[in-house]
Amino acid sequence: MDEQPDGNRPSIPTWVWIVTIFVIIFGLQLFLSGRFTSGQDVPMTKFIEVINGGQVDEIVVTDNKLEAINNGELVTFTTKDSQQSYTEALAFYGLTGDKLEELNVAVTVNDQSIRNNLFSIVLTLGPILLLIWIFSRGFRQMQGGGGNSIFGFGRSRARNLNDADRPTVTFDDVAGVDEAKLELQEVVQFLREPEKFVQVGARIPKGVLMVGPPGTGKTLLARAVAGEAGVPFFHISGSEFVEMFVGVGASRVRDLFDKAKASAPSIVFVDEIDAVGRQRGAGLGGGHDEREQTLNQILVEMDGFDNDTNVIVMAATNRADILDPALLRPGRFDRKVFVDLPDIRGREKILQVHSRGKPISKEVDMREFARLTAGFSGADLENLLNEAAIYAARRDKRTIGRLEFQDAFDRVAMGPEKKSRVMSQEDKETVAYHEAGHAVVSFYLPNTDPVQKITIVPRGRAGGYVMPLPEDRMVYSREYIEDSICWALGGRAAEEVFFGRITTGASNDLQQSTRRARAMVMHYGMSDKLGLSIYGDESSNPFLGRDYGLGSRDYSEEAARLIDEEVKHILEVQYERARDIIKHNQGKVERLVERLLEIETLDRDAFEGLMNQSLSLENSNGEAETAVTPDPALID
Repeated sequence: MDEQPDGNRPSIPTWVWIVTIFVIIFGLQLFLSGRFTSGQDVPMTKFIEVINGGQVDEIVVTDNKLEAINNGELVTFTTKDSQQSYTEALAFYGLTGDKLEELNVAVTVNDQSIRNNLFSIVLTLGPILLLIWIFSRGFRQMQGGGGNSIFGFGRSRARNLNDADRPTVTFDDVAGVDEAKLELQEVVQFLREPEKFVQVGARIPKGVLMVGPPGTGKTLLARAVAGEAGVPFFHISGSEFVEMFVGVGASRVRDLFDKAKASAPSIVFVDEIDAVGRQRGAGLGGGHDEREQTLNQILVEMDGFDNDTNVIVMAATNRADILDPALLRPGRFDRKVFVDLPDIRGREKILQVHSRGKPISKEVDMREFARLTAGFSGADLENLLNEAAIYAARRDKRTIGRLEFQDAFDRVAMGPEKKSRVMSQEDKETVAYHEAGHAVVSFYLPNTDPVQKITIVPRGRAGGYVMPLPEDRMVYSREYIEDSICWALGGRAAEEVFFGRITTGASNDLQQSTRRARAMVMHYGMSDKLGLSIYGDESSNPFLGRDYGLGSRDYSEEAARLIDEEVKHILEVQYERARDIIKHNQGKVERLVERLLEIETLDRDAFEGLMNQSLSLENSNGEAETAVTPDPALID
């Protein structure tokens, strides 16, 4: 079994082990050789003089070394010939056995042969065993450690969430996606009670693909499944399969599914599967061998010859349009769970979920902000609550009030407030007339959303803005799109009517209006001249994830000319319509501008009250201004 690093203690580098072992061997060699305990090595004549002096009680003989203690000091003599007998050496200098007895000197012999033999074996085999240990430890480290090691490229980096690591998120913590929760609850039930479905001949789905815009809660749903399921849960990102070397991704896929099959029943969750699941053969730039081999291996593992497994594959993506058709067919991803943007009830539930544990003031009505945040995803709503909490902490408040929610919404929707920006009086008046033009035009259009807020305080890149109160819509009528174009052009119309000039402040309004008008003509069939035909093939748009092609133009030059003329006609009609509204309601625009220059920001109640008050005053003076609807011929 491969060594796994202990997360509770730091791992010791291999070089530290090597240096330590060498130091131990070297020190042991010095110790056994007597370097630490040996006394002063003297010549033999000096050694004999010490013995003849009568101050030596014992001579210790160790191999070719003679040791004597003279006045507490150890003196030694080492013979040159290790085979020479100590008796011969002493007798040569007149120290026979009788002479030693006369001097009362005892002779002790230490037999070191066994120890020397063992020491020789250690010195011989020790370095060899050390090298074997170093190489074996190195190979274990190179083979272990997942894909980060030299020989671990082909191993999966998936994280197995066990009972200790499993997220505490459950389906109760997920709101606004009730249909998706129901689908995934069935997946958990499949794994917990498989016999219930087998008895009626039902086959457990092999794959569940979660599709939806970013931030709608796909990964959160996967965490909820991991928290609810009592089975092993393997989590990996699609980009972790792909490496520089061809074949590594396929090897990691095999290793991942081998682990999942060994732990079956189990769940494998692949986040952002579009990193490896792109359509094959899309053209130049799409023939990446490594990615295609990885995709092929995933297809085989999910539904190949060996398909009798109890492993469910879950995946998430926001680019389902670029996935390979073989990956989406039944038998692989049997179920597609669409996680869409939440509606007003879903947003209210999401706000309530994320407000748990936060001191929310009683004056805050979550339904009000749920209606205000149309088009927000779950991640946007979580960010909204976090920004509101930051505002409350910055203002030293103990609760999060309605003002903090409003400021947080403005920050998320339009960017931070730029209080330090210095605007000239001329620019300030231009912005005020521009935003008043938007608001007044919107007030008199029957198909636009009501105005929620008007401000001339700069935020982000905008010098001011009019914020509508949108409603959740599934379809958009022609009248709504035309009114939205007219509303967007109201600011430019006000500048022209009151100043007789135009500025760059309407650049974004013109972009949005042109985009909507072109969509009416080319994609929605809302043009009387061009009829029901759809122009432009969006499927080959490189910004939708295709690998090659700049978009096929499936219409003639004559059709292109008609499209441009129709788009121009729509914009001109709606601009003229906005100008008519501004001209017939100049008094209301001027009173709204005065109010904006005075207090800079108006909410919905203040704006509608001002408009109704202006209408009452004009009626009482007999000079009523009426909102004029353009001649229908102009619209046509």
